[in-house]
Amino acid sequence: MAQIKFKGNPVSTNGELPKVGSKAPCFSLVKSDLSELSCCDLKGKRLVLNIFPSLDTSVCATSVRKFNKLAADMDNTLVIAISKDLPFAQSRFCTTEGIENVIPASAFRASDFSQQYGIEMVDGPLAGLLARAVVVIDENFNVIYEELVPEITQEPNYDAVIAALKNKKSGK
Repeated sequence: MAQIKFKGNPVSTNGELPKVGSKAPCFSLVKSDLSELSCCDLKGKRLVLNIFPSLDTSVCATSVRKFNKLAADMDNTLVIAISKDLPFAQSRFCTTEGIENVIPASAFRASDFSQQYGIEMVDGPLAGLLARAVVVIDENFNVIYEELVPEITQEPNYDAVIAALKNKKSGK
C-alpha cells in the first residue's frame, strides 16, 4: 500500500504503481463509445496514463486540459485520461472542453486496472476512486516514468513527464 493525502489527511491505496524499468501491466478500459481499449490496441505507441479520481473536480479537469495541449506536440505518443467516471460523462467533458488529443478511458468496470496499477484509494472520503498518478510507458510497454501525486488536490509534474518522453526519444 502507498500513502497519499487528501486535503492533508492520510489516504491509503490498494498497492504500488509499477516501478520504472518494469513491464507495464496490460489493461482493458472502456472508451467513450463503450468499446474496449486494450493494451493490445496500443502496441508500438508511447503512452501517458493520466490517472485521477474524477473529471468533476477542478484539478482533474485541469490535468486533462494540460495534457491535451502537451499531447499535440508528442510524436508517437497517446495520452489516456483514466478515471472511474462513466464513459458518457467523459465524452461530454471532452466534447464541451474541446479535448481532441487525449483518449478518455473509464475504469468503472475494470477492477483489474486499479489492482494491477495499485492506485485505488481504500479509505478516506474518495475511497473506491483512483488516486492521482501518471505512468509513462514506452513502445515496448516498459515503464519509463511513474508518479503517485502525494496530495490529491495537487497537479502532476508535467515537466517530468515531458522530460521522461524526451530522454527516451533520445535514447537515454
